[in-house]
Amino acid sequence: MDREDPGPASPFYPVIVLANTANQPRARPSSGIPSPAVRSAAERRELLKAVYEEARGCVRCQLHQTRTTVVFGNGNANADLMFVGEAPGANEDRLGLPFVGQAGKLLDKLLAEIGLERKDVFVANTLKCRPPDNRDPHPGEIEACNEYLRSQVDLIEPTVICTLGNFATKLLRADSTGISRLHGREEVRIIGPRAVRLYPLYHPAAALYTPSMLEALRADFNRIPELLALGPPEQPSVLEVPELEEGDSIVVEQLPTSPEPEHAAQLGLF
Repeated sequence: MDREDPGPASPFYPVIVLANTANQPRARPSSGIPSPAVRSAAERRELLKAVYEEARGCVRCQLHQTRTTVVFGNGNANADLMFVGEAPGANEDRLGLPFVGQAGKLLDKLLAEIGLERKDVFVANTLKCRPPDNRDPHPGEIEACNEYLRSQVDLIEPTVICTLGNFATKLLRADSTGISRLHGREEVRIIGPRAVRLYPLYHPAAALYTPSMLEALRADFNRIPELLALGPPEQPSVLEVPELEEGDSIVVEQLPTSPEPEHAAQLGLF
């Protein structure tokens, strides 16, 4: 995990939102998504800033009592590639930036090997606040923070999301299968209103100390350009509701009732 990594001092930028084309909307294939989902880079920046302003004053869980800074994320608001890690560490908490330590350096190195830089992608975490003593995130904290991550995905509209490690992978897949079984296996998942190519990877911090894991991470990383080249997956259709004319009415038929389903067991994140 990046949480325990020492990192060099650097200026605080809550979110760096660069764009390949300054104020032009990113081209999207035809889909059922309404036209407002196609936003210019400037619009993405302003909307993300609004979410950041809300997040930095968040008191939804107890982590606000111990944090120094909300680590919202940084990168390109118009990115096709997004990374989601676990939680900020001590230096991330101090600087307000994700992945600033040794794990971040490895992430930068792996990006360079496939011709990308940090400014080309967007990097965020499952939690925006550091858990005390670098402990694992609690389910209630993940749930409280989930809306911010979903807003980031919705606004950035990435083609590929790389989940780094178990927590992000289990959360975005809504499944308890571990990263050891899933790494390097891409799949199309619906996250919010959009379909994305979800690509689980080992966390760079874990790979720092395990040569075999680093080898697997590098091999999986090298497939990212191939996934990006596929473009966005087919998007879910949006049902069109016909407009009613004056005098029209809607008749709702009474359907037979059925027994209430049993409540699903809480997702195990550990």
